[in-house]
Amino acid sequence: ERLGVDLILLHDAVTRLAEFDQRRARVLELRFFGGLTEEEAARAIGISVATIRRDMRVAEAWLARELSGSS
Repeated sequence: ERLGVDLILLHDAVTRLAEFDQRRARVLELRFFGGLTEEEAARAIGISVATIRRDMRVAEAWLARELSGSS
């Protein structure tokens, strides 16, 4: 466990997100795991920076709920 997050639980949560929202899961992966900037992630997926920001807010909130329920 690192930074208070179990990486297996984190991976499982992102996998669950991808089952119903592939784009937001991809945005989360690129930003969180890949370390891409908003601009780089937007170019990689072919969406606007504003959409990246919205997707990250939704994905992070969903992920926080998922992980708090897993504790």
